[in-house]
Amino acid sequence: MLSARSLFQEILDNDESFRLFCSIAASGESQGGWENGRIAALVPPGERELAPKIARHGADEDKHGRIFHALLKKRGLQPVEIPPETDYTMLLEKYGIGLAHEKLSDDQPLTVQDIVTYLAHSRVTEQRASEQMELLRKHFSDDPDIGRAVRMISNDEDNHLAYCHEELLRFAYAGHGRAIQRTLRESALAEIRVYRDVSLAVMDHMGRILGWSRAKAATLAAGIHAVYAYERLVGWRRMVALRMPERRGALSGPAQAAPEFA
Repeated sequence: MLSARSLFQEILDNDESFRLFCSIAASGESQGGWENGRIAALVPPGERELAPKIARHGADEDKHGRIFHALLKKRGLQPVEIPPETDYTMLLEKYGIGLAHEKLSDDQPLTVQDIVTYLAHSRVTEQRASEQMELLRKHFSDDPDIGRAVRMISNDEDNHLAYCHEELLRFAYAGHGRAIQRTLRESALAEIRVYRDVSLAVMDHMGRILGWSRAKAATLAAGIHAVYAYERLVGWRRMVALRMPERRGALSGPAQAAPEFA
């Protein structure tokens, strides 16, 4: 019987599929670290109090990338170049979601609207990251190989999501509510499309590595399309709602150090 646990366990147990999984995850986290680092450096003068929080966000993402590399090293594996169709972060940029790398590579300060766009995009993508890590934590929190990494990353992603809620509400109260809702909706609809496409691409690669039957591959693809249909109809709404989080000031203070993996 197919389940999230059995599927991931199969990927975890095979060196080549595990190597691809960790390489994709590490690439996305490292890219997020760079983006947040540049945004922190370019925060407009009137929002400088945000800079340490954005930098902390970037430091967490960098840490996650190092954790995935450490998991590979622990098994004596090297990262692989990820197929472009599995590059979630770059595909989001291609669809115009978030701040363009060209802008982040410049030294011109960002505008307040840029920061609102960044936070709205992050609120959507961190929703996805938080849910994915919660799923892994549910099934693999006590796993001797990846449990500690899963718990740490999951906690960080929950912090990132809480921070996005809190800061977006602050900007909404300051008069940016309509821009925030418009950007959230655009980002959510684009993200669910990219997530579907990346999920199909990743499962296609995993299927070839693990030798899945056509029936199994078709079943998984049908499941991905079903999730997309639900999200396109109503599920996207969970990505645009804003509420004051229980975790206030979630990104205040320094990032927690990455654990050592023997």
